[in-house]
Amino acid sequence: MKMTPSQKKKKNLLYLGRDYPKGADYFKRRLNNIFLKNKDVKNPEKIKELTVQGEFVMKELEALYFFRKYKAMKQRCYSDTNKN
Repeated sequence: MKMTPSQKKKKNLLYLGRDYPKGADYFKRRLNNIFLKNKDVKNPEKIKELTVQGEFVMKELEALYFFRKYKAMKQRCYSDTNKN
């Protein structure tokens, strides 16, 4: 059985939400609520709008994680130079 584009997007968002700051369970509940709220949408324009919004959330999550990694790396690198 093939996955629909919305199912693929939900799976990708769940994967990205594993490291969410408020916890994976919080993210999963919110994501499921959003998908359930919009399950009856049939208008193609509204579906496209929701898809774009989902892509935006994915990019924001990626940016959040990259920033957190950068911040940790910067803290490790510069904490050694400050001790001298």
